[in-house]
Order: sequence, then C-alpha cells, then structure tokens
Amino acid sequence: MTSNEEMADDRTGLTGVVSSASLVLVGSLLGSSSKLVERVIIARFLPPGSYGEVSLGIAVMSLGLTFGIAGFDQGIPRFMSRFEDERDKRGTWLTGLALSGIVTLVVTALLLTRLEWVTSTIFDNEASRLAALFVLAIPMLVGQSLGVGGVRGFENTIYRTYARDLLYNGLRLGLLVALLLAGFGVFAAGYAYVIAGAAGFLAIHYFLNRLMSLRGPVRMHGRQLLWFSLPLLFSAAVTKLLSQIDTIMLGYYLSNASVGIYDVAYPLALGLGVIFSSFGFIYLPLTSRFDASGRRGELDRVHKLTAKWTVLVGFPVFLTFAAFPADIVNAVFGDEYIGQGVGATLAILSSGFFVSGMAGYCQNALSGLGYTRSILAVNVISAVANIVLNVLLIPQYGIVGAAAASALSFATLNWVAFAFLYHVAGISPFSRYTVKMYVFLPLLLFPPAFALSSAVSLNLLTIPVFGVVAGIATLVVCAVTGCFQPEDEIPLELIEGRLGVRIPYIRRYIPDEN
Repeated sequence: MTSNEEMADDRTGLTGVVSSASLVLVGSLLGSSSKLVERVIIARFLPPGSYGEVSLGIAVMSLGLTFGIAGFDQGIPRFMSRFEDERDKRGTWLTGLALSGIVTLVVTALLLTRLEWVTSTIFDNEASRLAALFVLAIPMLVGQSLGVGGVRGFENTIYRTYARDLLYNGLRLGLLVALLLAGFGVFAAGYAYVIAGAAGFLAIHYFLNRLMSLRGPVRMHGRQLLWFSLPLLFSAAVTKLLSQIDTIMLGYYLSNASVGIYDVAYPLALGLGVIFSSFGFIYLPLTSRFDASGRRGELDRVHKLTAKWTVLVGFPVFLTFAAFPADIVNAVFGDEYIGQGVGATLAILSSGFFVSGMAGYCQNALSGLGYTRSILAVNVISAVANIVLNVLLIPQYGIVGAAAASALSFATLNWVAFAFLYHVAGISPFSRYTVKMYVFLPLLLFPPAFALSSAVSLNLLTIPVFGVVAGIATLVVCAVTGCFQPEDEIPLELIEGRLGVRIPYIRRYIPDEN
C-alpha cells in the first residue's frame, strides 16, 4: 500500500469513527435520556425509600447481566470483524450465544434461589418479588446485548440505535408510565424491564438477520472466543462491580432513602459517560481491523482525535454539572431529593467521569489489540480500590463518600489502562492540541462559571441556556488558544452535513494539513 493510499484509508477510518460516533451519540443520548426520564418519573411518583428499592433492584440485575454476558458482547464483534466467510461470522455469533446462554441460566437460577439472602442484606424491607422481576429480565437483556455485539461486528450502528436505543428504551419508558398510573408502584419498573427486554432481544436479532442469515452452515470458534472472552467476563464483572458497589454498599450501611438520593445524582453524571462512550462503539472493531492489517501505528491518530472530541463535546456538560449541581438536581427531581450533600455528590461524580474520559478509549484499544488479561488486571486494581474507599468513606461521609470513592476509582481505572496501553503500543491521547485543550478549558472557564453560580440559581428554563453558552465558550477558547488541528475538518464536516448548515468562523482556526 502506498503512502497516499494509507493516508486516504486512515482518513476514511477517522471519518468512520466520527460518523459512527455521531449516530451512536444521538442514539445513546436518546437511550440515556429515557433512563434519566425513567428515574425522574419514578422519583416523582415514589418517595426516596421506594426509589432506592428500585435502584437496588437494578443494581442486582446489572451485576447478574454482566456475568451472563460473560464477555461475549466484546468477543463476538472482535472476531466477526476479522472474518470474511459468513459461516465464520454466523458460527462466532452462535458460539457466543450458546456459551452465554449456559452461564445466564446458572446465574439466574442462583439469584432466584438466594433472593431471601439478597433482600435481607441490602434492602430495608422484604422485597423478594421486586428483586425476582429484575432477575427474570436478565436472560432477555443478555440476548439483546449479544445481538448488539453481532451487529457491531458488521460495524453497523443504525440497527443498534433502532433496536436498543429507540425500541427497548422507548418501550420500557412507556410501560413504566402506564404501569405506575395503573397502581403497580415499585413493581412497575420490574415488569417494564422484563417486557421491553424481550422486545429488544427479538428486534436486534431481526436486524442481525438482515445483515447475515441466522440460519445456515456454521464454523464454530469456541476455543478462540472463550479464550478471548473469559478475561473480559472477569474484567466486565469487576467494572460493573465498580459502578454498582457504591449503591449496594449504601444499601448495606445506610437506608434505602439514602440510596434513592444518591441515585438521582449518579444517572445525571452518567450523561458524561454516555458522551465519552459514543466513539467506543466503532473504536473496538476498527482497532482490531487495523491491528490485523499490521497498521497499529495509525491507531495513535485515531486515539488522539477521539479523546480530544469526546472532551470537547463533554466539557460544557461537565462545566454545568460542576458549577450548578444542586440546582440541576432540584430542577430535575424536585426538592424532596435535596439533602445529604447531593450537590457535592453530582459534582464529584461528574469530575470522575470527566477525568477518566480525558485518557481516551484505553480499554477498547487494549481489547482490540488482544490484551484482555491486562484489562482484567486494571479492573481488579480499580475495584479493590473502590471497595476499600467505600468501606472507609461511606460510614463517615455518607453519599458524598460513595461519590468520592467512585470518582477516584473510575479515574484510576482508565489512567492505569492508559499507562499500560502506552507501554505496549505507544498510543496516547496527548498531542500539543489536546494538552492545550486540557489546560485552557478549565483554567479559563471554571472561574467565571463558579462566580456566576454564587450569584444566581438555575431552573429548568435557564439550565439549557447556560449549557448553550458554555458550549459556545468552549469553542471560542479552543479557537483562540490554538487547540484545533487539521483532522478536525472531519468531524466538523460531518456535523455540518447532519445539521444542514455551515458553522461560521471555526474553519479559520483549523490549520491546513501539510
């Protein structure tokens, strides 16, 4: 391949990442918004204690789901993207589905037989029926995730958006509202997850069948897939534990009401996580494809650009959460959930997600390059740190302590992964453009934002206004401090194409490619 062909192919790869990310970001924001709306509806219908019970049920379901998936949601797209023969692709999907199905049945059976112990340990009162509903949703959601993995193996984003982000999340939200109005109380959320999960499972496999006939000859790849996915099972379990251990330990140490108050801050902060994960959907198969073709060096450019643009898109949201956390919680969930330091909790959690995102998609890169055992080691380090910090901080500082433990652990997770990624592949998020951005954005925008927050309060009408102003200020700071680079033409052109308008003034600050 000539150097010109490599440059053109590299630009195509960058375009593919950004184009896919923009679609996934829209779908993920819709999905994340539905989850946030779901939490708001539950919080508005139910008191903090009942809301906390639902949060604990979702935490138990999430942990069971992670074990049921068993890492095959990552293994399936990695190997499918490397195969050309449809028999190999179909065999990879079927192998993952069969092996994961066995694990899921075991996990579901264990949870159903141990419900009494689970509910007596972390719930304030008897909640076996509620927990059982969330456990029964696990097989549906496992199947849905593996179908998404199959679609991801074709580097397709639209079908995932249709089936999971729109259908599953939209149906779950509609069912929740209908069941709450019908008087189902806390059980409304459990029934909504079971029914919507089944619909999402059927839909994603319908779309997968359009990409590849699910019936036909297969070549199974059990050993390869198992060898790759098993370390991911443990690392994913540790990661999920990392995200849910604070909720579970709050249920153990404090009341369900405290869990409910904490869990209004967490999904808000998770909005940053959605932005930071939007490029990751296509990043893993692209990494695997570049690695298989011996073009590992080009990944560094992709990594730098994706890290930079996730921070660029996420910073206005982070600035809003950091400067006006209590106002946001009050506007979204109501004053019943103001207390126990919920504002500080949102600010701390947002900081953790943002600092983590600055390192880029380190775990996706390691997974695509085949370093799954290293991912496991990184996740174990962070999980142990999270558990220790929660034990030390929750009894003394309550939900603020849980937020600090989670923020430190998430930041540690991705930056330790970056250290290993840089060691084995020389891949880094840092360039002179990203360093400028990481320094100048907080240095120039934090002081006026915090000064404003001490003088005024925001509400549902003024929060979006501040967000838009923060976004414009972010672009202005990047422009005048020289943070833009030639490759920034790619995402800018795609954004303009989707909006149907030309964004003024920005191009004069984007240097020409030499």
